[in-house]
Amino acid sequence: MDFDPTRPKWQQIADVIRQRIASGEYPARHLVSEVRLESEFGVARTTVRKATAVLRHEGLIVTTRGMGSFVRDQNPPKGERQGTE
Repeated sequence: MDFDPTRPKWQQIADVIRQRIASGEYPARHLVSEVRLESEFGVARTTVRKATAVLRHEGLIVTTRGMGSFVRDQNPPKGERQGTE
């Protein structure tokens, strides 16, 4: 990926992940692997973590300690709680 030098890399990576979620390339419950993203984009883990943090804040992904970050089901069953544990 050719990064736009006028925008932070983490914002551009978050944009790519948003597009992948919207297109269905990353379906509900898909693992958003920091290690894979780090390798794919050639950036430091902290850059990827900034991108996933904003996506988590937007409610697009959820992170479970010890398991990783996953695409949130946009239509969860009634009564099911979504969030960060």
